[in-house]
Amino acid sequence: MRAERKSGSSTTRIGIDRRLRLEWLERTAQMVLAGMTAPDVRAALERELRPAFRCQDSASNRSLSATIGVLLRIWVHTPERLLPLRDEGLNFVAALAPSEHLAVHWGMTMAVYPFWGAVATQVGRLLRLQKMMAARQVQQRLREQFGERETVSRAGRRVLRSYVAWGVLNDTETKGVYTLAKPRPVTDLKLVAWLGEAVLLGSPINGFVSLRELVAHPALFPFSLKAATGAQLAEASPRLGLVRHGLDEELIFLERPG
Repeated sequence: MRAERKSGSSTTRIGIDRRLRLEWLERTAQMVLAGMTAPDVRAALERELRPAFRCQDSASNRSLSATIGVLLRIWVHTPERLLPLRDEGLNFVAALAPSEHLAVHWGMTMAVYPFWGAVATQVGRLLRLQKMMAARQVQQRLREQFGERETVSRAGRRVLRSYVAWGVLNDTETKGVYTLAKPRPVTDLKLVAWLGEAVLLGSPINGFVSLRELVAHPALFPFSLKAATGAQLAEASPRLGLVRHGLDEELIFLERPG
């Protein structure tokens, strides 16, 4: 949990080294939508998640508490700069079919915990080159990016197993080797724009990024996004801006609040 990625004068903490179940994030978001207070959400999660943590020893209790902390940071105690993203994400959860919620939880987890997106980026890059990818390949790239630390390896393993639990990666007969599950279509342009914003907020991208690079970002490997112009994305999200460069290149950026 203490491992960091250095980027210039800033550092990015890993922050997430839990296996997360999609239904836990869904339950947390639904409780927020129901107007429950943060203490009530925590108490409900402690009660409902405890059976998944079989032992009742201190280590199991710490693991349960840490997992709940991750869930709360994503949907309840969200960092202030991500509140507009969170609020719109809750609107998606309320309005979209449950089958479409995975994209929303993916975007929020990636924005709040950039390590989730960093692992996804490496997975997405590998799966563009080959039909199967090995966990050791991802681990090697993560160590190059975040340093040779056991916390990095442990967090990477747990994030990868979360991807399998979410159904975006498939296990194979060979342990530690995965294939891509069928990509999930995202056809709502507002959700496409929202995912683009999540990528920008949760990645080391600074300034402008080309539309082509953004919508095909490897961190979005579980999804097949509806084709859109830069103008359509900027219209779909008040927090995305658009400039044109040259004859045919569209650049997307995050609008500054206020």
